[in-house]
Amino acid sequence: MNTLEDVLKHLATDIDELAQMVEKIDDDAWSTATPAPGWTVADQIAHLTFVFHLARTAAAAPEEFKAVTTAAAGNFDGAVNAALKQFNSFPPQQLLARFRALGEASVGALGAVPAGQIVPWLVNPLPPVVLSCAGIMEVFAHGQDIADALGVHRVPTERLRNIMDFAWLTRDFGYESHGLTPPAEPFRFELTAPSGELWTVGPEDATETISGPAHDFCLLVTRRRHRDDLALSASGQEADRWLDIAQAYRGPAGQGRTPGQFAAAGN
Repeated sequence: MNTLEDVLKHLATDIDELAQMVEKIDDDAWSTATPAPGWTVADQIAHLTFVFHLARTAAAAPEEFKAVTTAAAGNFDGAVNAALKQFNSFPPQQLLARFRALGEASVGALGAVPAGQIVPWLVNPLPPVVLSCAGIMEVFAHGQDIADALGVHRVPTERLRNIMDFAWLTRDFGYESHGLTPPAEPFRFELTAPSGELWTVGPEDATETISGPAHDFCLLVTRRRHRDDLALSASGQEADRWLDIAQAYRGPAGQGRTPGQFAAAGN
């Protein structure tokens, strides 16, 4: 995994690129439906703004964060939906300004966490570097929905390495969301970076291996493309099953995407 400093630089770049994607669209375009059922472009930005608000609070004011999440216990989805309404009620440019400001604030707060200290989060406390990788995954996933809605092609970058590493750490989320028992043995990922370099994570002697383009892999684990539309392969029965259920986030898998829904995986 990259250093915290590198991951935070990557997160800041991802936030800026997404902001640039929407900063010049007209107000009506913010109401464009995205592939996530019921979510507009504004909803996607509002959700990310809320995520950054939570991350900043967790890193800079952990007791306040614990109070917020304790109050939401038992109905966290309701709290998320309430926050969504709070943020997407702003006019587009005001929402965008909050997205930028809270994104920047979360990067700064995570970077200021003392070395060796963990940050409270929704289920378990996390090291700042892992939480920062989670932020990159969130921006990638929701940014893809926005790109799909607006017809924008995003060029894959080497920053995808952070999502690969995060997905290796969170491999079991897909099993958990389907009520399945994860295997005890770790997987190995062997993915081709946009540069052509081979990225690997996991034991060299693993019997269950996933291989293919890193960009396709990131689209899979964020459930923004169906497995059938991606050039990924599995070695091992368990790895093959995992390709059907993979997700790099906790909770319900969601609707996902259907085969052939998009003309090409990179779009």
